[in-house]
Amino acid sequence: MKNRFFLILVCLIISVNFLFSQQDFQGIDGINMDNYPRVDGSTSTNPLNYIVAARLLNLEYEWTSGTGGRDVIFTNQGTMPWVFRMKFQCSQTHNAIINLIDNQTDLIIVARKMSTDEKEYANNAGVSLIETPIALDALDFIINAQNSVNSLSVEQIQNIYLGNITNWNEIGGADEPIIPFIRNANSGSQEMMNEIVMNNTGMPDWTVSLSDAEEHTLWSMSAVYEELILHPNGICFTPHYYKEYMMSNIFTGDKIKTLAINGIMSDKISIKNNIYPFVANVYVSVRSDLDQNSMAYKVYEWLQTKSGKDVINESGYVPYGQYASGIIERLNNQYIQISPNPTEGIIKIRGIDDYSNLTYKIFNSIGQMVQSGNLKQTIDLSSSKGLNILTIMKNQTIVVREKIIVE
Repeated sequence: MKNRFFLILVCLIISVNFLFSQQDFQGIDGINMDNYPRVDGSTSTNPLNYIVAARLLNLEYEWTSGTGGRDVIFTNQGTMPWVFRMKFQCSQTHNAIINLIDNQTDLIIVARKMSTDEKEYANNAGVSLIETPIALDALDFIINAQNSVNSLSVEQIQNIYLGNITNWNEIGGADEPIIPFIRNANSGSQEMMNEIVMNNTGMPDWTVSLSDAEEHTLWSMSAVYEELILHPNGICFTPHYYKEYMMSNIFTGDKIKTLAINGIMSDKISIKNNIYPFVANVYVSVRSDLDQNSMAYKVYEWLQTKSGKDVINESGYVPYGQYASGIIERLNNQYIQISPNPTEGIIKIRGIDDYSNLTYKIFNSIGQMVQSGNLKQTIDLSSSKGLNILTIMKNQTIVVREKIIVE
């Protein structure tokens, strides 16, 4: 009887929450299939483009599974005009950006900003883009499930891709050579790798013939998983969202595993709190000369509203800005504010009534500890430029971990 009552209560709560969420939803007046903008994007953001359209147009959708992976489809797509369906492209990051510059599409959602050569292309065309972050993703590092290694540091990942670590036995694994796969230049994940992992310092060029069984450059996201299954000593990177929501269990399952970085696994909690070291922004981009009365610009603006963020969350992404305030409720139900962030050097920690038994450690981007001691209200980080991770501990137990950017 108690279990039945509990089940009814849970169902009632879910129903009420659903009704309130429906009432809170604010769409865009006048949007329809005829005036819906032309959209494009990267492989990993393709489902988001479809889910946004489904919610704005009140269409049903579902995730589908196939041998190649999972994707979103409109369940009533058979009744849709062909012209409407043609408005959705998935040209991958580089081509989507070029299409936007060339005015072949109105709005794109991609996993990065323009690269250097794309900016040059835009400048030559006399075009500029507005690139606005709307969601958070992460770059995961994956290996064959047979590999005994489970965690690597930021510095170890960097040294693998710089060619300084070449055997798994150097980092706790078997005596086997490491095969570090990369993606093709200008792909979304490759640019993410260069920027947020390698700090734009570059990597050796391992490009070889595509007919070579030991090829290191992979030309699609699905190829990453295929090659790691074939090469037990390989390692590569993938957008977290693509891995979690779009890959088929045929490829992942018990064949591929994700590495923890600095002992931290990527998930929605570690991504939204900027705890995982390799968090990346997802951008909506439009041309700067786009008519602000156009439906494309209205969709661009809507993606930054509460309803837009709710749909982004519904898709599986973490909405940008929703968890980026620097305020964390972690310690004895107190709100701890760490600000400013980014900072020019000095951060202030407010909201703590009792600093006794509280210590802190600060690690730089390669996992080296640069400061530690008893927690205080003001910490000077001016000598540690770039990315830092602040951990606050009570009796040696971590109670807060926060990413700090020193400009």
